[in-house]
Amino acid sequence: QVQLVESGGGLVQAGGSLRLSCVASGTFSNYRMGWFRQTPGKEREFVAADSWNDGTTYYADSVKGRFTISRDNAKNTVFLQMNSLKPEDTAVYYCAARSRYTSGRYYYTGDYSYWGQGTQVTVSS
Repeated sequence: QVQLVESGGGLVQAGGSLRLSCVASGTFSNYRMGWFRQTPGKEREFVAADSWNDGTTYYADSVKGRFTISRDNAKNTVFLQMNSLKPEDTAVYYCAARSRYTSGRYYYTGDYSYWGQGTQVTVSS
């Protein structure tokens, strides 16, 4: 069982930056981590993900070059550095975990077993 707690959301002007953090309980290094976001009336969408061991990262086209996912296994924490923020980045951001022992699609919400409660990011124009 893994519990995930996000923090770092807030209100920022367009062009600004935020760094989201997600602290996990359990054996963090056994999990592949992902970030997703959701706005009212829309499905939760993939933002970024990593692999558990080789540093490979994946990004949605809409955030590529602006967002960076990283992790600190010693601190059981995954980060999402968000730069050059745009109003369309406004959403509730969720971190999620899926086991390294299972196959799955890094971009698919259904393949993640554990979710945080979400943190609101609002980008003003």
